[in-house]
Amino acid sequence: MAVMNVNPTRMELTRLKTRLKTATRGHKLLKDKRDEMMRRFVILVRENAQLRESVEQRLQKAMGEFALCRGVMEPEEVDEALLYPARSVSLEIGKKNILSVEVPAISAGEGETKLSYGFVQTSAQLDGAIAGMADLLPDLVKLAETEKTCNLLSDEIERTRRRVNALEYVMIPDLNDTIRYISMKLEENERASTTRLMKVKSMIADRTETG
Repeated sequence: MAVMNVNPTRMELTRLKTRLKTATRGHKLLKDKRDEMMRRFVILVRENAQLRESVEQRLQKAMGEFALCRGVMEPEEVDEALLYPARSVSLEIGKKNILSVEVPAISAGEGETKLSYGFVQTSAQLDGAIAGMADLLPDLVKLAETEKTCNLLSDEIERTRRRVNALEYVMIPDLNDTIRYISMKLEENERASTTRLMKVKSMIADRTETG
């Protein structure tokens, strides 16, 4: 906390009081924004954790089936079966607003799954692995969207926290100290002026009596 380098005048006092009022209102708004972002961030983090756990379990299962395929099929046969994509996917990437923070909005449009290989040369595990990976895609897209949203909200929460602290611990205390200093200076000047006026009045009265 420190007194600002300003002239101790009534005009400056009025200006600083206006700044203090604005800073106090801004501090409250930023604090409310930070608290609401924290609330939404916690909800998203929990959702993200659940989604990630589900995706990892299903991905591990699909990868296990791929491993079984390689155990019963020749590597060349597996590579040939997976040479062509089984499904076409279109992604639409937009934006949405969460408390003035732009976050991604991703939607995936999926086509029909078409297996590009014959069933005679391949194992049932390969079919299951491909179907599992295809079913996993929407959740993978959702997971990417949620994690990016969490990162962006986390950055904005940190920026807002710094602004709140700067107002709460630096700007508002400095304004209060400066307002107090100017008020004391003005009161001191008023007392000095009153003392001078009384002294002048006393001198005039003395001259009148002696004259």
